[in-house]
Amino acid sequence: MLVRVVKLTFQDEHLDEFLRHFETVKWKVAQFPGCRGMRLIQDLDNPCLIMTYSEWEHVDALENYRHSELFQSIWPMIKPWFAAKPEAWSFRNYFDGFQVVNA
Repeated sequence: MLVRVVKLTFQDEHLDEFLRHFETVKWKVAQFPGCRGMRLIQDLDNPCLIMTYSEWEHVDALENYRHSELFQSIWPMIKPWFAAKPEAWSFRNYFDGFQVVNA
């Protein structure tokens, strides 16, 4: 399994626009073939600092997403809203201590 973390820093005037747009695509990304799920997290002290955390079955699944029509429809739209160059890291998950809660 692959964990992908992407740091996005938005211009203050575009943050709400990004969050509204995210609502329209979040499940499309989270349910993309090979994606096990995704989180969007926001810094408490700097709300313009957003991170995505996603889990992928393998590297090819992530690459398929990055070359998909879905990604190509998202990235060019949000890219002008950035206040800083995005950063991304890929990790191997060695331990997952999150508890599964039945709702």
